[in-house]
Amino acid sequence: MSDEPAEPAGEEVMEVASADGTPAAAASADAASAAEAEAPMAELVPPDEAMLRLAEAMLFASAGPVNARALSQVLPANVDADAVIAELRARYAGRGVELVDAGSGVMFRTAEDLAPSLRKVVHVPRRLPRVAMETLAIIAYHQPVTRAEIEEIRGAALAQTTLESLLEAELVTPKGRRETPGRPTQWGTTPHFLAQFGIGDLRELPRREDLLLELPVPTGAAKPAEMAADAAPEAAAEPAPAAVEAPEIGGRSLASDA
Repeated sequence: MSDEPAEPAGEEVMEVASADGTPAAAASADAASAAEAEAPMAELVPPDEAMLRLAEAMLFASAGPVNARALSQVLPANVDADAVIAELRARYAGRGVELVDAGSGVMFRTAEDLAPSLRKVVHVPRRLPRVAMETLAIIAYHQPVTRAEIEEIRGAALAQTTLESLLEAELVTPKGRRETPGRPTQWGTTPHFLAQFGIGDLRELPRREDLLLELPVPTGAAKPAEMAADAAPEAAAEPAPAAVEAPEIGGRSLASDA
C-alpha cells in the first residue's frame, strides 16, 4: 500500500453568495461604498489668523484675480476658501486697499475715492489711442466679432496696429474662426479686460441703450430745427443726431483721447 496521498480528481471552485444572490465580493464592495458615503465629511473650521495671512499673501503676490478654487490649493483641506475671502473682504472694507470682485475671482484694488489724490504722485500708464478704445468697445458689445464687422460698425478701416496694441495689452484674443467664406478670425475680450475695468462679468457692462444721450441745448440758444425752419420754412427740419457717450466701468472709461 502506497503512502503517497491520492491526487484529487478535480477542484470545484464555488462562489459564496449573499442572501439576495449577490456575490459576496460584490456585496462587500457595495457595503464599503455605502459606509463611505454615509461617513460624515470633515468638519470645516473657521479661518484663523494664520490662514488669513496666507490668503492675504497669495492675493498680494498674484498678478491677476484669484478665485476660491485657486485659494483652496494653499489652504488646509478643512478651511473654507469662500469664508476666508469673506473675512478678508470685511476686514479691508473702507480701508485704502479693498478686496473687490474682478473677472472670475477677487483682487486687491485701491479704494476708488482715493484715486484722484493718487493721480498726483502715481504714474498713470499711457492710455490707448481713441481708435483702439472704440475698437475695444465694439468687440466688448458685439463679441465674437470679425474685423470686417468692426469696420462696418465704425464706418472706417481698422489698422493692423490697432489690433496689435489690444493684443499686446491682453485686452482681446482670437475666438475661433467664422464658418463663412474665407473663415475670418473672430475677436473677443479676455479675463484681463474684466480685471482691467473692474467688472466680474460681461453682463455688468452698461446697456447700450443707456449710452445714447441727447446733447444738452444751452438756455436761450435756438434749436437746430428752429434755425432750419427760419432759413427754409417749407423744408422739413431733421432732428439733431444723438451723441454716443463712451461707457465708464469701475472708474475707467472705454473712451480716451487720441
